[in-house]
Amino acid sequence: MGIIDDLKMQYKMGGIAVQVIFWNLLCFLISLVFFYQFQLGIFNYPNWVALSSEPSVLVTKPWTLISYAFFHYGFGHLFFNMMVLHFFSTLFLTFFNTKQFLGLYLLSAFFSGLAFVIAYYFLNLSSAMVGASGAIMAILVATTTYRPLMNVRLLLIGNVKLWHITAVILVLDFMQFRIANTGGHIAHLAGAFFGFIFIKLLQNGIDLSRILNNPFKKSKRAPFKKVHKNYPKSAPKPSSRIVVKDKTQQQIDEILDKISQSGYDSLTQEEKEFLFKAGK
Repeated sequence: MGIIDDLKMQYKMGGIAVQVIFWNLLCFLISLVFFYQFQLGIFNYPNWVALSSEPSVLVTKPWTLISYAFFHYGFGHLFFNMMVLHFFSTLFLTFFNTKQFLGLYLLSAFFSGLAFVIAYYFLNLSSAMVGASGAIMAILVATTTYRPLMNVRLLLIGNVKLWHITAVILVLDFMQFRIANTGGHIAHLAGAFFGFIFIKLLQNGIDLSRILNNPFKKSKRAPFKKVHKNYPKSAPKPSSRIVVKDKTQQQIDEILDKISQSGYDSLTQEEKEFLFKAGK
């Protein structure tokens, strides 16, 4: 019970990125029980779990545009993807909230899967796909689009710009496009494109993550609406609240500038805790 309790605590306290990693781990355990062929040493996913490139199969099983992004072909595939997801999600959540993270993960998985099916249809190829790589690429490119000059510290290399890392990964995908795992590289590039579009739309006031958060529900907040109200003499003036908010925002901006110049690891523990509380 100690290990189970510890896992439950990590799931609750770890945030949305850790929860997504837990979902992937759970799906992998399920696949070991039901879809792993021990005699052959391979996973054999049915077409109601993996994403088939056949449009006729997709029409009858549309949920596979999401389900495929939580299953993997092996422990190495899972381990690498989850390590990369944890690293990139830390960068993304420095600037954006948990709903935007989850929305980007699911929507980019959907878009990447759809791009895979369409591309294989025109290439006259047939295959199936699982893996979170497309969604992970979307998270990386989204963060890079928003803060391309952000410094990231890499082991044995030191500080590099975030856009350098992204550029190298994209070039490798283009170089290996027709060599091996064509479907995977299509998903990577589609996810990268979606991550770019997601941020550009967000900068123009369109948050695609709202699609998964009741898009028909009217916002309780009325932005940019100025209201004049008379306050009794005994009531505290609202100006003090505005000052506090301005100071908080100023401190957030200073921390974000520090991240863009020196990387997330340059923050003090107090700055990290402040940024974490401010993002809630």
